[in-house]
Amino acid sequence: MHTHSTDYHFSLMLKKLLLITGVSLATFACSTKTEEDKEAPINDSIALSNPAQSELNSNQSALLQTIIGTTTPESIIRGVSFGDPISKVKATETFEMFEEMGDHLGYTFETPQFETIDVQYFTGKDQKVNKITIDVYLNSADATKQLWEAGKKHFSEIYESPKQDGQILIWNKKSVRVNMENVSTGKDFGLKLEFLPAGSNALAHQ
Repeated sequence: MHTHSTDYHFSLMLKKLLLITGVSLATFACSTKTEEDKEAPINDSIALSNPAQSELNSNQSALLQTIIGTTTPESIIRGVSFGDPISKVKATETFEMFEEMGDHLGYTFETPQFETIDVQYFTGKDQKVNKITIDVYLNSADATKQLWEAGKKHFSEIYESPKQDGQILIWNKKSVRVNMENVSTGKDFGLKLEFLPAGSNALAHQ
């Protein structure tokens, strides 16, 4: 009897354990399926929708301020003026230098959205700045259009209304010539800015 009783209790306990395990597994499966059902539409929505504007592109007005940098009434752009020695550029520029050649210095900056700003300061034989170019590589046509409008507004406030030559806006005032060109091609988006002494005939793409 003792053996039978022990076997009986062992069998009963085993059945209870299997029952509890089965219920737990079923509950877990239902819970998992419920969570998957809840998550699936969200994942599908993310996959099908375009990235948020704030994730894809910077605020272009803020980006323009990053491009312009710290300026003074005497400076042209980024605290630098024509005739400044190259030593002043090195002391003033906050972007990372990526190139140092005999006739120019190159600096670069990348935003959290992977937009890139390349600034080049060109010099004559006297090692003084005589031209500044800025290439801005963007992520979309919308960003390019927004930066174009922000740049047009900013430079028009300084140099009055521009003239337009195809995809290039030209300001020629206060001894400074500014060219702004939309250089987007295919899936590559961006603008090019060029700062030269007034009277120069150079266009932005040259």
